[in-house]
Amino acid sequence: MGKKNGIYSLQPGPIGIFDSGYGGLTIFDKIRKTMPEYDYVYLGDNARTPYGTRSFEVVYQFTKQAVMKLFEEGCQLVILACNTASAKALRTIQQRDLPNWDAGRRVLGVIRPTVELMDTVSRTKHVGILGTTGTISSHSYSMEIEKMFPHIRVTGEACPMWVPLVENNEFNSPGADYFVKKHLYHILSLDPKIDTLVLGCTHYPLLKDKIKANLPKEVTLFSQGQCVAESLQNYLTRHPEMDAKLTKSGKRRFLTTESTEKFSEAASLFLSDEIEVEQVSIDR
Repeated sequence: MGKKNGIYSLQPGPIGIFDSGYGGLTIFDKIRKTMPEYDYVYLGDNARTPYGTRSFEVVYQFTKQAVMKLFEEGCQLVILACNTASAKALRTIQQRDLPNWDAGRRVLGVIRPTVELMDTVSRTKHVGILGTTGTISSHSYSMEIEKMFPHIRVTGEACPMWVPLVENNEFNSPGADYFVKKHLYHILSLDPKIDTLVLGCTHYPLLKDKIKANLPKEVTLFSQGQCVAESLQNYLTRHPEMDAKLTKSGKRRFLTTESTEKFSEAASLFLSDEIEVEQVSIDR
C-alpha cells in the first residue's frame, strides 16, 4: 500500500491508531474488543514521548508526521488516541492538511467523544479534567464543553508527573501515591462541587486504582477507552462510505519509533497478550 506516484493509495486499508507513547494502547484495546473484525495499525512515537510539555507547533509537526506514516501504511482512517495530539494538532490537520493529502481520508480524536457524554454523566454539572500540561493549557476540553453544554463548569488540573510514572512502570510506587494525592486534593479544593473527573490522558487508566482509593465515593472517575470505541463504531455506522474503505480480517500491527523490546515489555502492562513490534522512523 502506501503512496503510488506521490498520491496515497486508494485501496481499502486498516484503521490507524496513534499515540505519543504506550497510553494509546488503552484506547486500542477497547476499540479492538468492540470491533474485533477490523484490521489495525498502532503507531507509538516512543522515541519522542512525552508530548504533554511540548509546544503547539512541535506537537502539530510530530502528529502530522505520524498521520502521514499511517496513511503510507494504507490507513484510510486514523484515530489520535492521544489527548495532547487531539488538543494541539487535530483541528489543523483536519482543516489544513487533509484537503491537500486526500479529502476522502479521516483523522479523528478522543476529546469530542468524551465531551459528548459529560452532561449525562455529571449530576452537579461540575466536571474536572486531569491531563498533561499541554492538554490543560490548550483549554480544549473546556472550550468543547462550553460549546455543547454551556451550563457545565469545567476545572482543569495538569498532572505532569503521571505519564513518566506510567512510562517507567512506577505507577504502583509510593511516589505515585504522593503525586496522585497532590493533584486530586488540588482540583477538588478548586471546586468541591466536582462530581465527575475525566482521565484526560490515555496513560492515566493505569493509575485508576490509586485515584479511586483517594477519591470521595460520590465522585465518578471517567475513563475514555470505551466511549471512544463506541463513538467510532457509531461513526462507521453513520458513514458506510468510510466503513467500505476499511479492511476486515482481524489483523493488527504495532509500530514504534523506539526500541521494539522496550515497546513489547511496556505493552504487556496495557494488553493481555504478547505482540510483535516493528521499529520505524517518522521524523522527516
